[in-house]
Amino acid sequence: MTAVIGMVAFILVMIGISTSAILSGVLYVNLGAQVDEVASTVQPRTAFQASAESVLESTRFPGGTLLVSNTGPRLTGAVMDDDGPRALTDDDLSQIAQTLQSADSTAQTVDLPNLGEYFVRSYPAPGGGAFLVGLPLSNVTGTIGAILTTVALVTAGGLLLLAVIIAIVIRLGLRPLRAVAETATRVASLRMEEGDVSITERVPADQVDTNTEIGQVGAALNTLLDRVDASLTARQRNEELMRRFVADASHELRTPLASIRGFSELSLRAMRQAQDDESRQRIALAVETTEQSLERIQAQSVRMTTLVEDLLLLARLDEGQELVYGAVDLTRLAVEAVGDARPAGPDHSWTIDVPDRPVELAGDASRLHQVVANLLANARTHTPPGSEVAVSVAHEGDEAVLRVHDDGPGIDPSVAAQLFERFARADRSRDRKTGGTGLGLSIARAIVEAHRGTISVRSVPGDTTFEVRLPAKPADPA
Repeated sequence: MTAVIGMVAFILVMIGISTSAILSGVLYVNLGAQVDEVASTVQPRTAFQASAESVLESTRFPGGTLLVSNTGPRLTGAVMDDDGPRALTDDDLSQIAQTLQSADSTAQTVDLPNLGEYFVRSYPAPGGGAFLVGLPLSNVTGTIGAILTTVALVTAGGLLLLAVIIAIVIRLGLRPLRAVAETATRVASLRMEEGDVSITERVPADQVDTNTEIGQVGAALNTLLDRVDASLTARQRNEELMRRFVADASHELRTPLASIRGFSELSLRAMRQAQDDESRQRIALAVETTEQSLERIQAQSVRMTTLVEDLLLLARLDEGQELVYGAVDLTRLAVEAVGDARPAGPDHSWTIDVPDRPVELAGDASRLHQVVANLLANARTHTPPGSEVAVSVAHEGDEAVLRVHDDGPGIDPSVAAQLFERFARADRSRDRKTGGTGLGLSIARAIVEAHRGTISVRSVPGDTTFEVRLPAKPADPA
């Protein structure tokens, strides 16, 4: 703002100086014309008047007119005062003569003693000799001074008004930036290290205008805060999932470990009792108890191994590993999976619908078989005996589609959104026969997504369908 005001002030001052210089030149020209006009009036009278005072008395001359003449026997001079012509004394004439002699020969402006500054010119007299006529510069200097004073006052007032206007414009123009700064300050004061953090602060809508550069700053900040807020929400959700994951994994591992510990203690106790009592009955009982305990320990070890392998598989799939690509016939894979599921669920009705031609794709056959097996196991586990489970395979466009449908009770809407999350369960129990570990569907989703496919579910009571879509090889021309 200071630079703008300084530049405007400089321009106004230069305009004032230029105006004064031009007007001064015009006034001097006019004053020279007036001197010439007075000289033309004085010139014919010098032949008849003996002194300068008598010449000035002969007619009316402008106030302050100076006349010095040497047309008579001696040098005379007079000046027109308010009361009329006043003769100059010999001392005045002597000082004027000395001033004129010391002045530049081309000078027309001289500072005369006791009279002030005058504009003078000399003219020849008709009868011989010469005379000098002058007019005071007070009118010219007064006019120029008034102009300079006016210019100075107008400049000062204009600069003051300009400063006020610029200050108002800048404050109005920077209001959106102040809103941005205030919003950024409030956001900076939030604690985002931990916990559920939500950034609700935004630049007000009336301070956001994408048509102006300053308004775009506010819009950009709002966009940034939206993305940061979304990232913080995702972080919080991931933290909650991780805590739940650790809790579920810990519980799943604690149960078999507790069983292993209990059965091992039971075996040791039975063996100690058999050592204290050497009867055949006690020894036989200890052997039977130890055998049952070892069987349970083995079962729980298998359960822990399966859980750890599932977790390891998910980790490797997240890193893009564990897939061995080859040609896969999805039709054959579905037929085999249903054949494996029938003995495990003899009290269910199993049907399959596949096209005549193979539906082929590029993928990992063993992992895709695991997807189908998990979906069939999920349908068998969460539907009552007598339910129908139907598997279908189709080639739709450039996709291979596998559907697993059942007519069971459906999926609880409260868990539908997290159905494919790790350790998610439609049955909240930890029973292995019903609740499971909650990793089957998450593994299925990870495998499908690793094949650049999608898995989804639609469920209402009596109608639940899981759908897997994978990129298929183009069908052979007929």
